[in-house]
Amino acid sequence: MVMTCIAILAVDFPVFPRRFAKVENWGTSLMDMGVGSFVFTAGVVAARSALKVDSGRRPPLSERLTTSFRHAIPLLALGTIRFISVKGLDYAEHVTEYGVHWNFFFTLGFLPPFAALLQSVFDLVPSYTILSCVLAGLYELALDKTSLGAFILVAPRTDLLSKNREGIFSFIGYLAIFLAGQSLGSSALTRQQPLPKNASAMTKVRQTTLGRLAMMSAMWTFLFYFSTSYYGLRLSVSRRLANLPYFLWVSSFNSYQITIVCAVEAVLFPNIYKASSKEEEAQRTRDATSTVLFAFNRNGLAVFLVANLLTGLINMTMPTLHMDVLQSMAVLVLYIAIVAGLAIGLDKYDISIKL
Repeated sequence: MVMTCIAILAVDFPVFPRRFAKVENWGTSLMDMGVGSFVFTAGVVAARSALKVDSGRRPPLSERLTTSFRHAIPLLALGTIRFISVKGLDYAEHVTEYGVHWNFFFTLGFLPPFAALLQSVFDLVPSYTILSCVLAGLYELALDKTSLGAFILVAPRTDLLSKNREGIFSFIGYLAIFLAGQSLGSSALTRQQPLPKNASAMTKVRQTTLGRLAMMSAMWTFLFYFSTSYYGLRLSVSRRLANLPYFLWVSSFNSYQITIVCAVEAVLFPNIYKASSKEEEAQRTRDATSTVLFAFNRNGLAVFLVANLLTGLINMTMPTLHMDVLQSMAVLVLYIAIVAGLAIGLDKYDISIKL
């Protein structure tokens, strides 16, 4: 979230390295990882509610859809507001990113309802990992074996579908990323049970949180290199298509990131989960967390919205493309100080804005 808030404005300045900016069709960059990581993290967090519900007592589909749409409405509303404001203010945008009318808020908003629909399939295939791989694999087959890939990349924009083809079809890949996040969340968020003293090394790997995360990271990495290597599928990563290699790249990166964080926590803060009460555990967790990161995490979406508004305001009032290094850095440092100050201020006054 912090990196995204910085990059969405910094990319408009010459001082920002172009290798970090989003690619047009094929390849990888820092900002290409950002959108995928948002979706993956949303899946990790969504695993909490799934873990609380026993599969035998899962609510009916109608109730799941109602709940998911309730969570989706704020994001869809934000997507509509962004669309109206961008068009009304004639703000610069890249149509090839999501299409003419679509934007990333719509992608995030439609994820919960479609994930609720897939819960019925989960009863038949009780593995988010397999579901995500099957979905991404079928989508890749459609891209490679039909005219879908060419349609997304080069078709003329003549109707509503063709005008928003990037956002509509890449949603399939993002949904697979969301399910992969749920798979990792199911392992990362489950409270680790005490191991027997005579447990074997393999048992320790399989039954410890860190061990499961490491195995999952290795699996996603192997699949990614198989999909892109000369001796594998020889595919190229495309954030615009959200294709199979992009799905595997995002899943591998985020799995490793969370695994490393888990390892750091285990080494530096081994007693967090040995607290005698829930309140004590919460306090230990808070003490072990960066103030800035905790503040961003607490009001992430609200802070992100403010960052977007400031980005638009700065771009409309300053010639960002023609500013030198000192001017650029002064604006960017002041901008992120305001964004971080807002997050810390909300946390200091115990304000949580839930959208």
